[in-house]
Amino acid sequence: MINKRSANYLRRLSSNPFAGSERTGEILAVNPTVAPIRQEAEHIHISVHDYTADSLEVREYTKIDEAFPYLEKDTVSWINIDGIRKEDIESICAHYSVHALITEDILSIGQRPKMDEMNEQVFCLLNMLYFNEEKKTIESEQISIILGKGFVLSFQEDAHRDVFNPIRHKLSLPKSQLRQRSADYLLYSMLDLIVDNYYLVMEKVGDQVENLEDEVSRKSNKRSLARINQLRKEMIVIKRNVSPVRDLVAGILRSESDWLEERTTKYFKDVHDHILLAVDLSDNYRDVMISVQDLYISNVNLKLNEVMKVMTIVTCLLAPATVIGGIFGMNFDVIPTAHHPYGFYIAIGLMFIIPGIMLFVMKKRGWF
Repeated sequence: MINKRSANYLRRLSSNPFAGSERTGEILAVNPTVAPIRQEAEHIHISVHDYTADSLEVREYTKIDEAFPYLEKDTVSWINIDGIRKEDIESICAHYSVHALITEDILSIGQRPKMDEMNEQVFCLLNMLYFNEEKKTIESEQISIILGKGFVLSFQEDAHRDVFNPIRHKLSLPKSQLRQRSADYLLYSMLDLIVDNYYLVMEKVGDQVENLEDEVSRKSNKRSLARINQLRKEMIVIKRNVSPVRDLVAGILRSESDWLEERTTKYFKDVHDHILLAVDLSDNYRDVMISVQDLYISNVNLKLNEVMKVMTIVTCLLAPATVIGGIFGMNFDVIPTAHHPYGFYIAIGLMFIIPGIMLFVMKKRGWF
């Protein structure tokens, strides 16, 4: 029968976010040779921002064919689709002449961030990152963005969160630069917000690293080791999602697409600078985690050395008593002072006096 104390311990263990290897499986379970199985969304939500410098039309739809007419308009159209369903994605991609390989990438999961040019369209695939405050883990959402003639298509997996609200606010302002520019500036704004959000996520992780470093410096335990392992896994998530974006933005800078205006190049260079800094920060955090792990190992070794020192001192102090007891315990007829009336007390005295002298010498030499 499990007592109350054992039950509480098991409850804490089962609720411990650092227990188990499920997170490792989530991070490393990527096999490009196996066709991914995506759970299709029950519903999709389509939001359209159709704008010029002088007008803005905001629409929301639930049927994919309602977004088809914007291909023929002379305005700039941002069509954002929340929820991935194979039939709907293939339908709108076919209408907007999106290459089949790009359609396949949109429907895939676990893709490495990348940039491609097909059918005179610029395709960007990357992940938005979020920090789960409850689980202390990093969550990612794949987003696909297609830049074409006068339109931007974006595909998201989760309809309940994104980082694009500042763009929606700027589009509502007639004098905003976003309203005055072409669709490539909208692409820049989206990439810039995603990259800037990386800093917010890394700041949260940085706070966890600092707290862990203080904990290990003061008093480390087995839970500290679990947190070190957990944070190192989150560093893998950051590195995997942030580093490839550097190549993505660099590909846009090298692109000769007709839909990327030369005057927008300087803005993409700014995003490139930001992502380079984000990559450097991720490397710095990884180095700090290695240092924290080394500090933990050093503390463990120090504690072990302290224990070994105490055990060695105790063994040394017991050695005289062992020797004296062994001598007077030998089976001989003639042993000096063995039959002395005070022989027993002399032996006991030596067993205490000699260790006392040894303690004095060890203390004087600074051995403990």
